[in-house]
Amino acid sequence: MSDSDVLSDPANETRSGWYSNHAATFGDRIAAGRETLGLSQEDLAKKLGVKLRTIQSWEDDLAEPRANKLQMLAGVMNVSLMWLLNGEGDGVADPEADGALSRDITGLLTEIREIKGSITQAADKLGGLEKRLRRALKDQA
Repeated sequence: MSDSDVLSDPANETRSGWYSNHAATFGDRIAAGRETLGLSQEDLAKKLGVKLRTIQSWEDDLAEPRANKLQMLAGVMNVSLMWLLNGEGDGVADPEADGALSRDITGLLTEIREIKGSITQAADKLGGLEKRLRRALKDQA
């Protein structure tokens, strides 16, 4: 079977699982990143400061995040923005790929991703506070 046959064969999705880089949608990539981290939809929603139904609608390809949430999402998942948007660039490994990492390494990577997400959230909050301070100083002047 050639690559083009595999791409057009609907049964291939069943044989190789639900995810493949060539057929994944934006929502599929979010779900793959979330599952790679071992997070539930609710966990990811809490990390991003959004509602559970927001994550569900992103994964179901019914909505897309705003730019700031998209940036946070990439940071939490430790993937590139381009990979989230179109599947090109640094993303998660194909779940069918060989060479699974040990639990220790996976745990460390997960912790690093969580810290990156926290830093991104803190930076967003700091930006909001700075904006409020500028506004207050302008009003006081």
